[in-house]
Amino acid sequence: MSQLSPSILSIFSHNVNGIAPYLQPSIKTFFQPSQGNQAANAEPQVSLRDFLRRHGFPCMLFLQEVKINPDDRSTLRALEKAVASSSTTGSEPDYVVHVCLPSDKHNARGFGRKIYGVASIIRKDWFLAHVEKVRPVSWDAEGRSLVIETKAIGPRPLAIFNVYAVNGTELPYKNGDGAVVGTRHERKLHVQSLLQAECRALEADGFGVILAGDMNIARTALDGHPNLRVSPHQHCINRADFEARFFASAAIPKVIDGVESSSGGLAMVDTYRKLHPTTKGYTYYPRGKTFGESCDRVDMIIVSKSLEAYISGAGILESTAERGPSDHVPLFARFEFGEIGAEGSVTASHDDIQP
Repeated sequence: MSQLSPSILSIFSHNVNGIAPYLQPSIKTFFQPSQGNQAANAEPQVSLRDFLRRHGFPCMLFLQEVKINPDDRSTLRALEKAVASSSTTGSEPDYVVHVCLPSDKHNARGFGRKIYGVASIIRKDWFLAHVEKVRPVSWDAEGRSLVIETKAIGPRPLAIFNVYAVNGTELPYKNGDGAVVGTRHERKLHVQSLLQAECRALEADGFGVILAGDMNIARTALDGHPNLRVSPHQHCINRADFEARFFASAAIPKVIDGVESSSGGLAMVDTYRKLHPTTKGYTYYPRGKTFGESCDRVDMIIVSKSLEAYISGAGILESTAERGPSDHVPLFARFEFGEIGAEGSVTASHDDIQP
């Protein structure tokens, strides 16, 4: 399997919009009486293990919006079981699971605290060989970011973020005392500034940074169908801030739609756009509409400029089968940290990441 090569890093990411359909039901559910059409209307079961196998056992699979109550240990155990190898011969790799779930008492209380949350599923052999630590970030309590810090891979260590970015809305955002201090739009902008600062500090410490997940931003007109969202105008401001902070030049501060990246941007690279500069591809396909009728590319894998030469594959798995019970489809990126070949040797084919 090429995926098990120590010089290859393969990352898949999927906003699953709730982990429950991906987990085997507890045996207790088989002894509970059915209620009307509840069983008929239940979400179909899908298999995380089958997904990992189908895509060549990638180094990591990042899930966003897992919606696990932070006190629910049984669901966490079920998630671990769902990705574990059942092989007794060692013919298939095992995986470890790390999660970041909300602890915010004021902004993450809805739906029985089954809200937000990310899970990083890491192939065990890769984890043991490369990972120094897995940690949350200090500035988020909504379960939106989990960071994997590695030993040197190629020329430098990596900091790989699983990100579920704030969705900008007019709903209120509360501080630690429960007082309203603005809207979710304002919180989104603040989180983007905090994430930029964290990335900048890591790069200064010698890390190559990878951000993978649901950014809740569609970058350009190429990333929205039939149109890019421009109303209300605050979405344009949020987008301009994201572009200025993460993609503008680090040397020259850039002003986009009135937003200035005061210390310059990070000049990061969008892996999908690097290899597919003019391709229309989307990751958000809302349910209740015909697949492809309305869609946006809001999920991304973006990397430090220092990692650009190592990008060897990137793509989006645009099908109803891969979407499963979610309203997003998965995406992936692949990096090869062996010798850097000529520009023409870089491939963008999904076939290249099959076992």
